[in-house]
Amino acid sequence: MATLASLARLIRSKNAGPFELTFDIMFDDEATYHRVRDSGALSPAVIGDLYGLPHDKVKFFLCDYAYAIKASIPRPAIQGDLNDSDGHGGQQYAPLMDIEIP
Repeated sequence: MATLASLARLIRSKNAGPFELTFDIMFDDEATYHRVRDSGALSPAVIGDLYGLPHDKVKFFLCDYAYAIKASIPRPAIQGDLNDSDGHGGQQYAPLMDIEIP
C-alpha cells in the first residue's frame, strides 16, 4: 500500500468559479496513473465521503492522455462569504493525500 501523496507528482485544489472547488491529481508516468486509476481507491464515492457530500455531487474525470484525475465539488461556502475560510480554495486538497492505494 502507498498513499496517494507518495504516488502523485501533484495534488492541488483551486477555485472552479465562486461555487465549486476542483482537485487535480497528476502523475509522472502511465504505470503509476493506471495503478491509481484501476485500484478503485479514488472515485466519486471516496471523494464524497471525504468531503461529506452525496456521491452524485462529485464531478469526476479521468484524463488518460495527461495521466491525471480531476474532481470538482460544490464549495462549502460561496467564495468571499464570511464563512469562507479559503478564498482561493488552495488548501482543500489535504484529505486526498492520505488515501491508501493498493
